[in-house]
Amino acid sequence: MSVNYGSIEAGGTKFVLAIADEHFNIIKKCKFSTTTPQETISKTIKYFKENRVSAIGLGSFGPIDLNLSSKTYGYITSTPKVGWKNINLVGQLKEALDIPIYFTTDVNASAYGEMKNTGIKNLVYLTIGTGIGGSAIQNGYFIGGIGHSEMGHQRINRHKDDFTFEGICPFHGDCLEGVAAGPSLKARTGILGEKIPSDDSIWDILSYYIAQAAINATLTLAPECVILGGGVMEKSNMISLTQKHFISMLNNYIDLPCSVEKYIRLPTVKENGSATLGNFYLAYSLFTKK
Repeated sequence: MSVNYGSIEAGGTKFVLAIADEHFNIIKKCKFSTTTPQETISKTIKYFKENRVSAIGLGSFGPIDLNLSSKTYGYITSTPKVGWKNINLVGQLKEALDIPIYFTTDVNASAYGEMKNTGIKNLVYLTIGTGIGGSAIQNGYFIGGIGHSEMGHQRINRHKDDFTFEGICPFHGDCLEGVAAGPSLKARTGILGEKIPSDDSIWDILSYYIAQAAINATLTLAPECVILGGGVMEKSNMISLTQKHFISMLNNYIDLPCSVEKYIRLPTVKENGSATLGNFYLAYSLFTKK
């Protein structure tokens, strides 16, 4: 009997659902906008009732409760996304589908997918998109105690040309997410990021902040590489600008395990598929423990 695995990328902007065979090859995939919890979760349940799987890997936007002993395990908790605060996402899915669900953050899923695709067991993954999230894997395992890391809300030094921008984070103003996430571009310029020319100085400002996050991850966790995903990093010059600032900030303090081009890198899974691949493997890990 064949075994299929499911993936749910529960993003603040869209949900991406996928099904893989036992060799992790995608059989089906769909996506739809993240609207109300009722509508979005209902669509997800319908999809997996019509396309049965043995287990699901679920990577969600957050913050989320990952503490298995908590009364609110499986919840999306203090999210700024309107209508989604304190939503029992895992509970509703498990009640309707009655299958194992591996629950983690969306960026954890991406990091896991990159680990499986590259074989690197010590890495940091930062996603720079509508929000900013981070994940670290050490010796093949996620770091974290009773919850998950929130690397997107770390404090950073302001760029000399960006002191007047207050930031967009509703909790912290000018934390990393507040000054470097995608919506900060429109907040500064009135223009969507994809319409801003690559030679605009705003990209140098964002890469300055992202490089600081990579420095912090390097000096705190000593990974083999730092992977930068998300829509902001799709701008053609962003990876090279970030590498340049990273080298300047590091100032030869430590030796990197490889060249900066290999150390500060883009995801290896094509078409933003790192989280989907990671979810499949996490679903597999849960199913095979039964």
